[in-house]
Amino acid sequence: MTRWLQDAWYKDMYLSVLLAPLSLIYVDIIRLRRFLYRKGLLKSSRLSVPVIVVGNITVGGTGKTPLVIWLANFLQQRGFKPGVISRGYGGQNREEPRLVTDQTSASEVGDEPVLIREKTQVPVAVCAKRADAGQFLIDQENCDILISDDGLQHYALQRDLEIAVIDGERRFGNGYCLPAGPLREPVERLREVDLAIVNGQKQEDFEYAMQFVGSTAVNLKTAMVKPLSDFKAQSCHAVAGIGNPQRFFQMLRHQGVNIKPHAFPDHHPFAAEDLHFNDRQPVLMTEKDAVKCRAFATNNFWAVPIQAEPESNFIQQLTQRLNLTHG
Repeated sequence: MTRWLQDAWYKDMYLSVLLAPLSLIYVDIIRLRRFLYRKGLLKSSRLSVPVIVVGNITVGGTGKTPLVIWLANFLQQRGFKPGVISRGYGGQNREEPRLVTDQTSASEVGDEPVLIREKTQVPVAVCAKRADAGQFLIDQENCDILISDDGLQHYALQRDLEIAVIDGERRFGNGYCLPAGPLREPVERLREVDLAIVNGQKQEDFEYAMQFVGSTAVNLKTAMVKPLSDFKAQSCHAVAGIGNPQRFFQMLRHQGVNIKPHAFPDHHPFAAEDLHFNDRQPVLMTEKDAVKCRAFATNNFWAVPIQAEPESNFIQQLTQRLNLTHG
C-alpha cells in the first residue's frame, strides 16, 4: 500500500471522490458474498473447537498482533490450550499447513506468525486456508481453542467469537470502502462483532479501550535489556514497517527519545542496506521488524517490546463470552 494512497484515504483527497462509484460496487459484492455464505451457497467450515477471530475492517495494521499475543497468554493462564492460525502474509508458505517453530524464519511464514510464536510459545500454523491450519492444530497439537490472526472477512471459516480492532488515531479514514477508502467492510459491520476494541481512545459506547505499553529495548545481537530512558541522551534512528509507523514514533517521543524516523511499508522485507545510516547511532525498531533483521543485526540494533493492555471491562466481557462458548 503506497503512502500517497494512504494520504488519499485518510485525508479525503479528490481521488477518493472519483473512486466512490467503484466503492458502491465493492460494497454490493461483499454483501452478496456474505449472503451466499449465510445461505450455505458458499462453503464454510466448522471446526470442532471454538474459534476466535481477531481482525479489523480497515486495510493495514491496527494493532491486531499484540492483542493476539495478549489473548493467547490470557487463554493459557485460564487452562486452555490455544493455537493460532494465520494466512502468513509475506511468507513463502501457501497451500499446506505449516507449523511455526522456534527455528522458522519470517521469510518462510511471515513476520507476525514468527513473533506470535516467540512471544507466546503456543502452537502456530500458517496456511492460505485457515480451516486447514486450524484442523492441523487440533489433530497435531491437541489445541482446544483457536485464535485466527486476522480473517474477519474470511467467512470460509466459521467463528464463535469476533473481536474487531480499531486504530484510535486513524479510525476509518474518509469512511469509504475500497478502493476509494481504507474500509474492507462498511463501518456498521462493527455493530455485528462480539467485541470492538480501540488501540487508543474509544469514541463509541460499544467500544473498549486498549493501550500499548513499552519501556525497554532489547539488543538484537546480545539480548541485553535497557530502559528506553537510557536512550534520551543521544539521537536515535527509529524504524517501523507496520501499518501505522507514526504510532511507534510517537511512543518513542513520548518516552523522551530524540528520534530520526524511518517509515517503511507494512510487512517490509528488510535487507541490511535498508538500515545503513552511515553512523553509529542506535537503531530502535518494532519487534515485528526485528524478527526480519536478526540475520544482519549489528550491536546498535534494538527491538522495543510492547504489551497490549485491554481495559478491565473488555476482559470481563471476554471472560463471559468464553464461558458461554466453552461451556
